[in-house]
Amino acid sequence: MNLLRTFAGLSLAGICAVAATGCGGDDVPSDAVAKVGSTVITKQAFDHWYASAAKSQAQQGGPAVPPDPPNYTKCIAALEQAQPKGSAAPSDADLKKQCKQSYDQLKQQVMQFLIQSQWVQQEAADQDVSVTPKEVQTAFADQKKQAFPKEKDYQKFLKTSGATEQDILFRIKLDSLQNKLTAKIQKDQAKVTDEDIEEYYDKNEKRFSQPEKRDLNVVLTKTKAKADEAKQQLDDGASFATVAKQYSIDQASKANGGKLPAVPKGQQEKTLDDAVFAAKKGEVEGPVKTQFGWYVFEVTGETPASQQKLEDAKETIRGLLKSEREQKSLQTFIEDFREDFKGETKCREGFVVAECSNAPEEKTDTNAVPGGAQGAPQQAPQGAPQQAPQGAPQQAPQPQQQPAP
Repeated sequence: MNLLRTFAGLSLAGICAVAATGCGGDDVPSDAVAKVGSTVITKQAFDHWYASAAKSQAQQGGPAVPPDPPNYTKCIAALEQAQPKGSAAPSDADLKKQCKQSYDQLKQQVMQFLIQSQWVQQEAADQDVSVTPKEVQTAFADQKKQAFPKEKDYQKFLKTSGATEQDILFRIKLDSLQNKLTAKIQKDQAKVTDEDIEEYYDKNEKRFSQPEKRDLNVVLTKTKAKADEAKQQLDDGASFATVAKQYSIDQASKANGGKLPAVPKGQQEKTLDDAVFAAKKGEVEGPVKTQFGWYVFEVTGETPASQQKLEDAKETIRGLLKSEREQKSLQTFIEDFREDFKGETKCREGFVVAECSNAPEEKTDTNAVPGGAQGAPQQAPQGAPQQAPQGAPQQAPQPQQQPAP
């Protein structure tokens, strides 16, 4: 993980000191912005991360001061001062609208981050998953060294980003918890037996086979008359390289002396495929009409069809099935995770986001565990497999592209 990327902006700063107190009842306390189960997220925590996020936004061209609802007096004044000299001054109403939009965006990012970070911490506690201070410090030291070779660069980052070292350590802890949760969720679900492997092999036997292939010399012409001329020269002893150079319209094989290697059976136009795999090695054949023109060819080499044995494919299949099951188990967990924790999350009026149980019904794309960009992750935790590993069984070979006329 790149430390600079991990530290930059709101979502990169980490988990703030969210007040975690058991307080009965369903209402959100007056000094809090949300409640996840019996744990409250304080207004103080929100303000801390809001200030950090606003500072980051200002570095990216946003308002120089944090938008200050409800009147946005300071924000409007800062925007007015930032207007280029000689330009038409926007109205206060327009500036206020800009400040409000900035505030709403930051507020949503902060709330999503704080809520989802609570979800991860509570889930980790429920599943007895933890990260030691030593693990956090080791990860921090490694990432800091990579991103900031010089201490002064790191100190400058802290000053300009609005983040503290404690914020960063909490974020690294959150990332580590996510990775450990992912590993635990997938561990038991990813077991693959020999029977599973054999069943997969039987159902997908063709994926482990290679068709017969033939190496060819070819000349492709636009007309039969030209093909007849080319064949006559070949019959008279001219080389394919010479004839292809003079007659062929297939630039690829022409540049290669007429050679077209490893042509798989069943993947060419039928008329050409039938002729190629019925021909004897070393004999000039054609012309054969195709949609691309007329072929004259010679078979120069043959590779028999092959079938990879189950024993040879066993570990490849095991890796593929393991990856598929890890993906499925993680996706199922994420869906249940979000639904369960959203039902336990209530937000104070004015701070409601999609993660809150009292949010209006709407289509959102936050179906995930925390860990992504902008404080509202949109994907599975880091470390979750996204595709089959290298070495997984390949699909059947794709048809070779026919030469363009």
